[in-house]
Amino acid sequence: MNSNQDFFVGIDVGTSAVRCVVGMFDPNGSNLPSIIGHGQAPNQGMRRGAVVHVDEVADAIVHAVTEAERISGMSIKRATVNVNGAHVGGLNSEGVIAISAANREITHEDRLRVEEAATIVSLPANREIVQFFAKSYSLDGQRNIKDPVGMHGVRLEVDAHIVTAASPNLRNLDMALEKAEITPTHHTVSGLAAAEAVLTRQQKEAGTALIDIGAGTTNLIVFEDGEVQYVAILPLGGQHITNDLAIGLRTDLDIAEAVKLEHANLKHDVKKTTATVKIGSKSHSFEFEDIAMIVEARVEELLEYVDKELQKIKRSRKLPGGIVITGGTSKLPGIEELAREKLQLPARIGKLRGIGGLADTVEDQAFVTVVGLMMLDMLLLPSLPPGAGNTTAQQARSLLDGMFHRFKR
Repeated sequence: MNSNQDFFVGIDVGTSAVRCVVGMFDPNGSNLPSIIGHGQAPNQGMRRGAVVHVDEVADAIVHAVTEAERISGMSIKRATVNVNGAHVGGLNSEGVIAISAANREITHEDRLRVEEAATIVSLPANREIVQFFAKSYSLDGQRNIKDPVGMHGVRLEVDAHIVTAASPNLRNLDMALEKAEITPTHHTVSGLAAAEAVLTRQQKEAGTALIDIGAGTTNLIVFEDGEVQYVAILPLGGQHITNDLAIGLRTDLDIAEAVKLEHANLKHDVKKTTATVKIGSKSHSFEFEDIAMIVEARVEELLEYVDKELQKIKRSRKLPGGIVITGGTSKLPGIEELAREKLQLPARIGKLRGIGGLADTVEDQAFVTVVGLMMLDMLLLPSLPPGAGNTTAQQARSLLDGMFHRFKR
């Protein structure tokens, strides 16, 4: 762990807002993360998780970080940052090596070698590896080994899941961070950060899918046997509900957003018939039945996409840990009941756990991802020296050393 660092920072560069959380180990010695600062700012420079206007994203980062600095009293120069957008994708890979030591004992270096072998995949020139997850190892035909170090054998294999992203999108994100004078210590997928904040070890072992519904994208990450099995990012989110309401109710976007926040409800036991919102000095009324129909149709579509992704890995309706929903859109009343019905799995809203300090100020579902990023900043190894962290090989090496072994424990 970054024991030489006094505080840790996560920055969630989201489609609708940038959020920053500062944390440290609990000074009372409990080793739990303690939140000491947070900030957020609206972001107009992103579309569906991808940077489209570097300067606007940089400004949003600066405002969020400045607020977090003011509350925490710390000067923020580095942070763990999320990678988001439909350009992020996952693929399965395998690596094989021979054990050449005289006693045939698997060492830590052998494990790193086989993981490195799995990262040698044919990628288009405009894509690069963001993260690598070792799902399980095989030793001389014995499968489903979690940690082969200390065992004896001749042939070591690893079954892995690799997350890749479009290089131009990563460069644009890094450019916005550079303009905001923030150095990214690590890049990680939003869903993994949210999972770190809300999932228990038991849920990860049993088999659980986490759905992080943001403004422009939805992250799906599937855990089984304690490891990441699958990562997908869907280009649907809360903004699409707002757009649908604006079209369906024939009203302005700001009015549609207010209707969504105040009156959107997926429960069928609501008795009221008219929904009224006040923008400025003017009131606007709509039929509650129309609002419910529009919102439910879009959320059902999103859950259908999630089910299609689960079908790809043969986990549709087969996850004992069920579904955990996080993100700003998870605040829609009744969304867990609809997910339970459509996905035929247990479903619940994810809650932050094991957090101290200013925890009550970040209990909003929209802060789950950024709190998870701060926690990963604690768990991952220190970053490479400035200017040395941009090559794929170095990123992979840093992830190999940190992600799989420290974070796994």
